[in-house]
Amino acid sequence: MIVLFEDERVADLHPVTIGKPAYTIHCGSYRLLDVAVDVAAAFGRKVHALVRPHLRDFRQAEPPPNSSAGQAQSSVFINARLAPSMEARETLRKVVSSARHGILCASDEFRPAREPASAGGRAAAGAEETEIAAAIVPANVPLPPEDATAKELSAWLFKLRLPRLDAPRLPLFDYPHDIIRHHLLSLPDNLTHRLAGGRFREIADGVFAAEGARLGQHVVTNTAQGPIVLDDRATVGPLSYLSGPAYLGPNSRVIEQSALKDGVALGHTTKVGGEVEGSVIEPFTNKQHHGFLGHSYLGSWVNLGAGTCNSDLKNTYGLVNMEYHGRKVPTGMQFVGAIVGDYAKTAINTGIFTGKTIGACSMVYGFVTTNVPSFTNYARLFGQVTEVGVEVLVATQARMFARREVTQRPCDIQLLHDMHELTRHERQIAGEPLSL
Repeated sequence: MIVLFEDERVADLHPVTIGKPAYTIHCGSYRLLDVAVDVAAAFGRKVHALVRPHLRDFRQAEPPPNSSAGQAQSSVFINARLAPSMEARETLRKVVSSARHGILCASDEFRPAREPASAGGRAAAGAEETEIAAAIVPANVPLPPEDATAKELSAWLFKLRLPRLDAPRLPLFDYPHDIIRHHLLSLPDNLTHRLAGGRFREIADGVFAAEGARLGQHVVTNTAQGPIVLDDRATVGPLSYLSGPAYLGPNSRVIEQSALKDGVALGHTTKVGGEVEGSVIEPFTNKQHHGFLGHSYLGSWVNLGAGTCNSDLKNTYGLVNMEYHGRKVPTGMQFVGAIVGDYAKTAINTGIFTGKTIGACSMVYGFVTTNVPSFTNYARLFGQVTEVGVEVLVATQARMFARREVTQRPCDIQLLHDMHELTRHERQIAGEPLSL
C-alpha cells in the first residue's frame, strides 16, 4: 500500500492548502497523487491518504484512485508535501523495488535557515536532523489509526527508528513559493514523461496535441526551451504566442491574442488570456482578460478581473522575501509573483505587488500592497477591509459550479465553513474582527 500523509508543516503552505490536500497541488503539470498512483500501479499496490480532519469527508467523496486501507505487504508512506517530479518518481520506484525498509530524507538545497525539525520530523536516532520525504514501513508494523493527527503520525514514524536509505534526498514544499520554484525545475522532464505515453501527436515543431486539441490560425510557437503540450480538447485562439515548456490541461482554453511564456501549466477547464509567464493555474480558474500574471500560483475557482496585473520582480532587482504567518522568509528567488488561494476574486485593474499572498475566498480591489487574509473584502487603497461572510461564498460557489455543470455537494459547503473557521485568526487585529 502507498499512503500519502500530511505532516505538521502542511499549514505552512496556506493559503494553498487551506481547502485541499497537499498531494493535489499541481506542479510541473503533475500532482503528487499522479506520481503515487503511477508507482502503485507498477507494483500492484493500492493508494490511500491520511489528511487533516476537515478534509476527511471531502476526501471520502473524492478518494484517490484504488483507495484501500488494506495492508498485504510493506507500506510506503509519502509526505504529501513532496514535489512531484520524475526524479521523485524514479527514486520511489527504485526504493520500492529494493524491498528495503527505511526513510528517504528531505532535501535542504533550497531551504532557508529555520528552526530545527520537531521530533516527529527527524530521521533515525544518530542521523542529522531532517524531515521525512518518504518511509518504507514493514508489513508487520501496525498502521496508525485513520483519525491520527499530523503530530501523532509524525511521532509514529519517528518511533519506528527506520534507517536512512542510500537514495537521493527529495525536495518538499516548505512554503507556497516553493511550488513555483519546483514547477519551473520539473516541468521540462515532466512533459517529456507525458509525451512518452503515446497519446500525443506532433502537430508542429515541438508542439504536441492529444485528441480534440487544436491551435487557432496564425499562432506562433517557440519550442527552443521545451515542448508545448496540449491535452484533450485544449484550444488556443488565433494570433496567440506560446513559448515552451508549456502544458495546457484538458478542456483548457487560451483566448485569442494571448501570450503564454517560459513555463506555464494550466489545469483542466481553465480559461486564460493576456500575458502569463512561469505560472501554475489550477483547474476551474479564469484569467480570461488582458493583464500580466508572472511567476505566480492561482488556486482553483479563482477569477481575475480584466486588467489585473501582478509584479514578479522588485524594483531593486534583488531577491524576494515573503511574509508568512507574520514572519519573513527569504526565497532565494529573483522572480516571485502572487500566491492566490482557492475561490479568490480580483476586480478590474487590480494591481498586486511583488510576492504577496491572497487568501482563499477573498475579494480584492485596487492595489494589493500587503498580504490579504482569507474571507476578506480587501480595498485597502480606499480604507476598507471587511470580512466576507461564509454564506456569501456558499451562494457564489453554487453559481460558479452551475456555470461549469458541477454539482454542489454537502461536503463542498461544509468545507467552506471549515475553511472560514480555520482562517478566523487571520482576520483578527488586536483581538477584534476586521471592520471599515
